[in-house]
Amino acid sequence: MSQIQAYLHTLRAQVDPLLNRLLEWLASPAFYGQIGIILAALIIGLFLAGWLHSRISFFREPPQETRGLSGRIARLLHSFGDLLKPALLVLLLAVGISIAQAVLGTAWLIRLAQSASVIWVLYAAINRFVPDPLIRSAAIWLGIPVATLHVFGWYDAVATWLDGLSLQIGNIRLSLYFLLKAAVFGGLFFWIGRVTSEAGQNAIRRQEALEKPTRELFAQLFELALYAAVFILLMQVLGLNLTALAVFGGAIGVGLGFGLQQIAANFISGIIILLERSITVGDYIELEGGKAGLVKQINMRSTTLETFDGKEIVVPNEKFITTRFVNWTHDDPRQRYEVEFTVSYETDLHKVPPIIEEAVSRHPRVLDAPEKPDCELRGFGGSGVEFAVEFWVDGLDDGPNKFSSDVLFLIWDALKENGIRIPYPRREIILLDREEDSTGRQATEKPA
Repeated sequence: MSQIQAYLHTLRAQVDPLLNRLLEWLASPAFYGQIGIILAALIIGLFLAGWLHSRISFFREPPQETRGLSGRIARLLHSFGDLLKPALLVLLLAVGISIAQAVLGTAWLIRLAQSASVIWVLYAAINRFVPDPLIRSAAIWLGIPVATLHVFGWYDAVATWLDGLSLQIGNIRLSLYFLLKAAVFGGLFFWIGRVTSEAGQNAIRRQEALEKPTRELFAQLFELALYAAVFILLMQVLGLNLTALAVFGGAIGVGLGFGLQQIAANFISGIIILLERSITVGDYIELEGGKAGLVKQINMRSTTLETFDGKEIVVPNEKFITTRFVNWTHDDPRQRYEVEFTVSYETDLHKVPPIIEEAVSRHPRVLDAPEKPDCELRGFGGSGVEFAVEFWVDGLDDGPNKFSSDVLFLIWDALKENGIRIPYPRREIILLDREEDSTGRQATEKPA
C-alpha cells in the first residue's frame, strides 16, 4: 500500500504543474488571442485557396499542352494545386506570429499551429509527388514522424533515447537508432538509385549512334557503378569506416567459394554475353528444352525471353554459356519455311511446281532472295503425290505473322483454279459371302 501511495504522490507531483500551467493558459487573454489568430488564418487561407482555384485555370484543370518548356511549367504549377491550402496557411500563420508578438507579447501556440501546417505541406507533397506506393507509405510512416520531431524540437531527445537501446556484440554496437537510420537512408538512397538507374539506362539505350549490344553493356555497367556509389554513400552517412569493407570482402570471397557460386557464374556469364554479343535484345532464341521467345532484356544475372503468347521466361545467363541454344535472328532476320501438300495421282505433275511457285510469290512478305519459292516433289504416298514448297520471309512464322497459314490458303486457291484435286484417304473393302454345301465345303465367295 505504501508503494502505491508513493507512486501516486510522485505522479501527482508531475501532473500538478502541468494542470496549473494549463489553467494559466485558459485564463490568459493571450491564449484566446492566439486561438483567434489561428482561426482567422485558417478561414482566410481556405478562402484564398478557393478563390485562386476558381480564378487560375492551371490550378483547377490539367494543362492541355504537354510538350515543350511551357507544357512542363504548366504541369508543375498544376501539381502544386494540392499544396495551395497548407502553403497559404503556413504563410498566414507567419504573419500571425508577427502580429501576436507585437500585440500579445507571445506566439507559442501559433508557432505550434505553423509547425503542424508544415507537416500538412509535407504530407500533401508526398501524396502528390511520390507515385510509388511502397516509397509513399515509407515516407508517410517514417519521414513525417521524423520531420514532426524536428519541427517541434524533440528530435535530439528521442534520438538519444533510441541510441540508448543498444546491443553490444564484441566490438560491434548496434542501437535501435542506428538500425532505424540505416533502414530510412538505405531505402531512400536505393530508391533514388533505382529511379536514376532507369533514367540513365533509358538515356543510354536511346543513343542510336551506338550498336545495340554496346548500349546494353554500357547500361548494365552504369547500373553497377551507380549502386556501388550509392552503397559507399550510405556507408558514409551511417558513419561506418570503409576500411571495414575489407572484412566484408573476405566474407564475400568465402561465400563465392561456397553458396554464391551460381550467382557469381551468372554474373560473369552476363558480362561475357554482353561483350561477345552472341545474344542481343530482339533476337529470337530457342532453348535446348524447346522453349523459345524474343530477348526482352539482358540483365547481369539473367536474361528475359518474351514468348508470343505473352509469357516471360527468365533464363540464368549461365545457361547461354554452358548449354546449346538456337539464335534464329542474330545476324539475318530472314527465315526459310516450307509447307507440304498432296495432289491426286490423276494430276499432270509437271504443271504443279510452276503453278504453286507463282501463287506463293504473290504473298507480299515472301522474298525473292536469297531464293525464290521452290516447289519440290517429295514422294508418292498412299493417297496421293506429296509436294512441298519452300519460301523465304523476313521474320518469324509466329506471333503476328502467320506465313504458313497464308501460303496454304494461296496453294488451296491455286489448285482450285486449275482444277487440281487434293485427295483424301481411300480404302477398298471386299465383302466375302460364304455359302456351304451339304458336305460342309465352301461353295462361293462374292466380292462386293
